[in-house]
Amino acid sequence: MGRRNKRPRGIMRLPLFLLIWSIASLAMWIPALHALILNDHPTSQAFLYTGILGLFLVALMGLSLGNRVPRYGMPGQLLSLLATFVVLPLFLAIPVQDALGNTSFLNAYFDMVSAVTTTGADIYQDPGRLPPSVHLWRAMVAWMGGLLMWISASAVLAPLSLGGFEVTARGEPGGGSAIPMHMAETDPKRRLVIVARTLAPVYGGLTLVLWLLLMMTGAQPLAGLSHAMSVLATSGISAVGGTENATSGIGGEMVMFLFMFFALSRLTFSNDTVTVGSGRLDKDPEFRTGLLIVVAMPLLLFLRHWLASFEVSGPDDAVQVLRSLWGAFFTVLSFLSTTGFESADWDTTRQWSGLQTPGMILLGLSVIGGGVATTAGGVKLLRVFALYLNGMREMERLVHPSSISGEGGGNKRLQKNGAFVAWVFFMLFALSLALISIALSAVGSDFEQSLILAIATLSTTGPLVELAGNAPIVLTTLTPVAKLILCFAMVLGRLETLAIIALLSPNLWRS
Repeated sequence: MGRRNKRPRGIMRLPLFLLIWSIASLAMWIPALHALILNDHPTSQAFLYTGILGLFLVALMGLSLGNRVPRYGMPGQLLSLLATFVVLPLFLAIPVQDALGNTSFLNAYFDMVSAVTTTGADIYQDPGRLPPSVHLWRAMVAWMGGLLMWISASAVLAPLSLGGFEVTARGEPGGGSAIPMHMAETDPKRRLVIVARTLAPVYGGLTLVLWLLLMMTGAQPLAGLSHAMSVLATSGISAVGGTENATSGIGGEMVMFLFMFFALSRLTFSNDTVTVGSGRLDKDPEFRTGLLIVVAMPLLLFLRHWLASFEVSGPDDAVQVLRSLWGAFFTVLSFLSTTGFESADWDTTRQWSGLQTPGMILLGLSVIGGGVATTAGGVKLLRVFALYLNGMREMERLVHPSSISGEGGGNKRLQKNGAFVAWVFFMLFALSLALISIALSAVGSDFEQSLILAIATLSTTGPLVELAGNAPIVLTTLTPVAKLILCFAMVLGRLETLAIIALLSPNLWRS
């Protein structure tokens, strides 16, 4: 006699989107308590009452569903992710607008979309304008968005062969399978619970360790916590306007530098999505490719002082020379991981290399992005590696037309058509970039501004808005239509084009 399927109990009876909404409502009580401790009663009331309202609305919708058992199938979970990035910020923005009082709801909504997608495009560019509790809330929303992507990568995107897994899976994007064998027969709801229970303590523990290390280097508690959350979520949100304004100094940058490596490969914190090939980090093509970029790019910037910039008057003493090299290492890894923090020594690096406007370098690093199934955005290192292997193979065929390619140890994770699928995604990314740039140009932005905004949102690297151009782009001066276009681009960059296309496919809903 077989076992009967158990009906979900308690809070698990809620649909996934309402479950996320209830967690967000409860989380609002943390900044409410923080504001109460600081005697900021208007801000405390804004978060407390909105959190209570959110729980009340979730309870009403839960009761309206009655005894209906929620479906945790793949299409429903993917749709819940889309709703989290599009609809939930409407609720998350309520206490932000109420606490500030002098901002529009559209600006507050833009800020929350930017946070939950881990983009970190700061529409309130003056840190002094926001109360400390609002800074805490922005960092928390981005941190929770990063945790959601950690969990969704294994529980939602991997089974559907999306989010970069289409390069390694044996099935078609939107319908393949890229999950370990021991979880292949697990129903989607139970897989979601297992992944959440496994990864949430790791994510929270790493954040706590980083926060403690930053405070040991001299960071203020709120600034250290916001930076710790931002590094793990790759959001680039700061309570003090960036690491260059922090009191932790170069010691804090070194600590954050080490934790940014978690964005280069999922194998740095979990092997739950490894189906073929080696699970060793030193064999992982993503980590090795990212490490190569992190080492090679700063060295090129450093050597440019002698190769092409003899006339540049750079720093002469050894300490300043080393600081210029450090500024390059930190900033390159920060933008490759799509975190977007700028080193306090980045200006020294620019003077040493002779590059007064190195925005193209930062834009290129952000487009490449970090690892698959991490919180990083961009095209992703695994797709870049697949395209590199395909390019090398094509050049080999030019020299030896009758040669047969052997499967090396570095590409066992890639499927036979992995390079083709990676190329399709790259073309979709380029097409999205072109369309978003044209749309922004149509509503008043110039070419350079449109390109920077499009790359910043599609790669989820919001700090590019302030650092990539000759002058920072003031987001509050954009038209309402432009802000909505950027919100769409941030959601598209977070979920990726293939996931949106999969949601429109009838085959996914029939499965």
